[in-house]
Amino acid sequence: MTLPEQAPELAAESVTQRRADAAETRKGVVAALSAYLLWGFLPILFHLLDQAGSVLIVAERTLWSLVLLAAFIAFTAGFSEIRSVLADFRRMRVIAVSAVLLLCNWLLYVWAVETEQVLEASFGYFINPLVSVAIGMVFLGERQNRVQTFAIAIAIVAILIQAAGIGRVPLIALGLAFSFGFYGFIRKTAQTGPATGLFAETLVVAPLAMGYVIFDIVRNGVGVHADPTLMLLLIATGPATAVPLLLFAFGVRRLRLTTIGMFQYLAPSIQFLLAILMFGEELNSLRLLSFALIWVSLIVFSWDSYSQRRRMVA
Repeated sequence: MTLPEQAPELAAESVTQRRADAAETRKGVVAALSAYLLWGFLPILFHLLDQAGSVLIVAERTLWSLVLLAAFIAFTAGFSEIRSVLADFRRMRVIAVSAVLLLCNWLLYVWAVETEQVLEASFGYFINPLVSVAIGMVFLGERQNRVQTFAIAIAIVAILIQAAGIGRVPLIALGLAFSFGFYGFIRKTAQTGPATGLFAETLVVAPLAMGYVIFDIVRNGVGVHADPTLMLLLIATGPATAVPLLLFAFGVRRLRLTTIGMFQYLAPSIQFLLAILMFGEELNSLRLLSFALIWVSLIVFSWDSYSQRRRMVA
């Protein structure tokens, strides 16, 4: 077959491939968007469970996540990867550290919702990307250009103004940002898939979680476990943890990092709105200014990163 005769077939294959790529991209967008929406509305679930207490919520969240992830892995990839991870002492040491960081992050976040400090929690997740950059600079020797350094400087000013607005150091925001920042930093070195990694992490802390649930029942009786509604909500913390993670992993494989980067601010934005509109938290002028500066900082940093990637492609 000559080249002119092959041309229509090649064109048809190209169109088919583009359509397939577009379909995969749409699936990725839906998955990633769904993940960030679920993460954004998560405070509502914890707010409904406030009478259970933050420690019990996190303990139940750990156990139900473990159950759901075990079922998911069993019906998809099987347990071969899990066995290889559990048999690898080096990776398990890393996962043990990341599990502790994740547990601290969960406890602090649920406690923030329980004590009506969702605004500060959302501030923590807004500054988290910049904290991750700072961790890379300090521990990996990564260099940032002047524009990105300027964006980080704006974020530091925003944190100081946030402190002035609430009359104290924003420990919840800083705790969430740094615990999740270091979690991501350490988790990378474990080299496991999202579902496998979270399963291993919840498995590591499951004895603590089970121990606390038993302790709570012995101390307080059946308590919240006797209430069908609260029990269903506690069980729901498992899917509320695992499903967004799996959707996110599905989306990341089909989208560019720039697209994912735009989505990452959706969850703290929803939390910000929930704090004001649903939970009635106060947003004074100083706190509003601190959020405005963080948004400016993120816009500057994101735009510069996007511009750099465009130049590299060109």
